[in-house]
Amino acid sequence: MTSLTLYEHPLNEQVRIYLRLEYLLSQLDEVSGLSAPCHHIQFFRSLFDLLEILDQVQVKADLAKDLDKLKKKLKAWTDVPQVDQGQLNQLLNQLAAHQRAVLQAKRFGQALKEDRFLTSIKQRFSIPGGSCSFDLPNFHYWLHQPLAARQSAIQTWMETLAPLRHALAFWLQLTRESAHGGTATIQQGFYQQEADGACLIRLKISPDLGVYPLVSGHKNRFAIRFMPFDDDHEVADNMSVHISVC
Repeated sequence: MTSLTLYEHPLNEQVRIYLRLEYLLSQLDEVSGLSAPCHHIQFFRSLFDLLEILDQVQVKADLAKDLDKLKKKLKAWTDVPQVDQGQLNQLLNQLAAHQRAVLQAKRFGQALKEDRFLTSIKQRFSIPGGSCSFDLPNFHYWLHQPLAARQSAIQTWMETLAPLRHALAFWLQLTRESAHGGTATIQQGFYQQEADGACLIRLKISPDLGVYPLVSGHKNRFAIRFMPFDDDHEVADNMSVHISVC
C-alpha cells in the first residue's frame, strides 16, 4: 500500500514562523551528528537561516503568549466529567515547565549571535559558494578539526536552542493533536471549507494521484486547488483526500 504524503499549511503568520523554525531545527538534528564536511556546511546554512528568523521576529515573547493561551484552554477542561484529570494535570505541568524555560531564557539565538566564530563566518554564507576555503580559511580550519571537537562545538551551539526547541515541539504537538476532520471528496480539483478560528490545515494525499495542493485562506475559511505535478497526470474529477483542521 502506498503511504500518504503529509502536507501542512498555516493559516496565520505566527504558525507559519513556527513551522519554518521546526523545519530548520529538524535539519540541524539530521546533519549535526554526521561527520562529512558537506554535512557540517549544511548545518551552518540551516543555523544561519534560523538565526535570520530569530533576528526578525520576537519569537520568545510570541511563544510565551501562545503557551499561556494553551494553558487557559487546558484549564477549561479541569473537573469536566470523562476527562482524564491525571493526564490533564501532567500536560499542565509540562506546559508550565516549558513556559518557565522560555521566560527565563535569553532572547532566542542571542548566545549564537555573540559567538565569535559564528559571527566571523555568517556573512560569507549568504554569498553563493562563499564557504570556499579561500573565502573562509578559519572555517576551512574548523572543518579539519577532529570529529570529536567539531561535534562538541555543535552540541554546545545546539544546547543554547533547547528552550525554543522543546517549547515549540510541545506547542505544535498539542496543536496537531487537536485536529479534527476526515476523508473529503474533492470534485474537479477544488475544495473549500469554513474553519472557525483554525491555525493549521493538515492534508494526507496519495502520491498515486499525481497532484499537490495549493492552499489559500485564513483562520475562518480556506480553499485548496489540487494541481497536477506534470503533464503525465490529470486531476481526477473525484478524489479522496484526508483533511484535518487544527
